[in-house]
Amino acid sequence: MRGLRITHARVTLEKQTILDDVSLSFRPGRVTVIIGPNGAGKSTLLGVAAGTMRVDAGEVTLGGQDIRHVSAKRAARMRAVMPQDTSVAFPFTVREVVMMGRSAWSESAAASEQVADEALRSAGLGAMADREITTLSGGERQLVAFARVIAQATPVTESSVVLLDEPTAAMDIAHAESALTLARSLAARAAAVGIVLHDIDAAAAYADDLVLMHRGRVHAAGSVADVCVPGILSRVYGTPIDVFELDGRLHVTPVRAAA
Repeated sequence: MRGLRITHARVTLEKQTILDDVSLSFRPGRVTVIIGPNGAGKSTLLGVAAGTMRVDAGEVTLGGQDIRHVSAKRAARMRAVMPQDTSVAFPFTVREVVMMGRSAWSESAAASEQVADEALRSAGLGAMADREITTLSGGERQLVAFARVIAQATPVTESSVVLLDEPTAAMDIAHAESALTLARSLAARAAAVGIVLHDIDAAAAYADDLVLMHRGRVHAAGSVADVCVPGILSRVYGTPIDVFELDGRLHVTPVRAAA
């Protein structure tokens, strides 16, 4: 099976269950967005998918194989991960950081630089290639991290898995929309894309499949219309949430009291 599958995963940390019997598939050609309130287990779930966090029970398969039995080098060629923390403490250039995504690939430095430059162009960062990463804003650093993921995932095929944990958290609205459009373009090229987002409206706009986490479990999963139901979202988030259709898609917004 292509893509990545999590089956009946349980994760316990310091005697507290963080994930409880979670099953989820990231399928080629689709964007799966994971939403939920703080502490719902979203980042833990993505860590399990990435293979950086071990499960106490259950199974994770990458390309149909138990991820524990996939070599680190092969896994790095099959799945690229953008964690929440994208900080780089040393003054590498932007191009050098993006080229780090090619470390698992056996190729010349010139070939790595070509892939990196294409990834930078696709992320709109071509003009920043020679700047030191430490001089960039938080949002710009996130874009660089995204470009590194694109470089790592190249060539994008139906065997590619791309996992992004809050990729737009520090971005302004224009860069966030650009990044999420890029994520959709990776899925259009057959990659399985998984994204953790806090912005429910953006999730509704860009997801093919939506997963709502609550207290370590999958509370609801399916199409955007299946999950973006006012009653469901309001109960899970503990605040009134409205869902309405405009210009052919669902929009999600909190219900705010009149001033």
